[in-house]
Amino acid sequence: MRGFLGGKKQHYEAIDSAQMDHLRVFHDVARALTSSLELEEILHTIMNKMASFFGPERWSLMMVDEATTELYYAIAVGENEQTLKGLRVPLGEGVAGWVAATGNTLVVPDVALDPHWSVFSRNHPELNIQSIACLPVRANNKTLGVIQLLNSKLDLMSEFSLSFLRILCDYAAIAIQNSRSMNLIQELTITDDCTGLFNARHLYVTLDQQVQLAGNVQKTQFSLLFVDLDRFKNVNDTHGHQVGSALLAEVGNLLKRAAGPENSAYRYGGDEFVILLPGVGKDAAMATTMEICQRLREARFLDSRGLSLGVSGSFGLATFPEDGNSVHAILRSADKMMYEVKATSRNNVAVAGRGLVMTPPQTGPRVINRPKTG
Repeated sequence: MRGFLGGKKQHYEAIDSAQMDHLRVFHDVARALTSSLELEEILHTIMNKMASFFGPERWSLMMVDEATTELYYAIAVGENEQTLKGLRVPLGEGVAGWVAATGNTLVVPDVALDPHWSVFSRNHPELNIQSIACLPVRANNKTLGVIQLLNSKLDLMSEFSLSFLRILCDYAAIAIQNSRSMNLIQELTITDDCTGLFNARHLYVTLDQQVQLAGNVQKTQFSLLFVDLDRFKNVNDTHGHQVGSALLAEVGNLLKRAAGPENSAYRYGGDEFVILLPGVGKDAAMATTMEICQRLREARFLDSRGLSLGVSGSFGLATFPEDGNSVHAILRSADKMMYEVKATSRNNVAVAGRGLVMTPPQTGPRVINRPKTG
């Protein structure tokens, strides 16, 4: 009887010890979720805890790319990371693709005992797969990714093991959702509602970073372009503010495309825009500015509304540090050049230290509110 009770006591002590280990894992993961907003850091914590518990030879977290409906490797341990970095798996293909597409868990504790997987293992000896556990990371009935463990040391078929894995997957889903929410909030704080361009607040932050970079790296320069649309008030007076807002959105899109992906466009306020050209000196910036000005001259806007409006702009360009060695100084220089254009010809470009640099169009400024005819 005493031996029976002693054995029972040891059994309970083992359970208590295991439960404490699991509670510590959950505590560490929960602490990571509440102490950091860095998605990669939190996911590594979750995956490391999962790996230390199950002891897989190889494990990975694959995320769903919603734009391409493919899986890509976000974290991979024990694999050739360089090989996996560019690897994409279509939803529905392979183990991970099937789990992501169906939202179902796949667990094969011993591939040698499963007819389907034993054939697969023999056909792919280089993979050396003895066991597979692949679980979806889901939130709001949507698969965000999958976690895959290969050749784990524990019994993956026990209800406790599967529950533990599912809880850690839920933690991963929370981390991913929190990160996406924070990214959305961050994007909203730096984005102009009307045009989708960066806003003035973000411009000042970026300019401050550029100035600091220039202080750390000798001879670093950048150029700043101010754009003010000519006689924009006529649009609002003639067509209403909704059309005016739609026009601003289309003009902003043109400026962003014309500036190119290496540069950034901002709505400064009203009908004023700013384009930042990092690392670009005056001559190269002049060429870019004149091209943007010409594209604006030639463009027609709001064709979908049957209006086909034309718009011109007054462009002012300045280069850091020769035209201003601080954020406010370079902004003031570019703004001054823009007002020089507005006070003279409009529909032109003025460059700090060089004055007007473009020839006004032969036909003169177009009427901004002329409707489409014929």
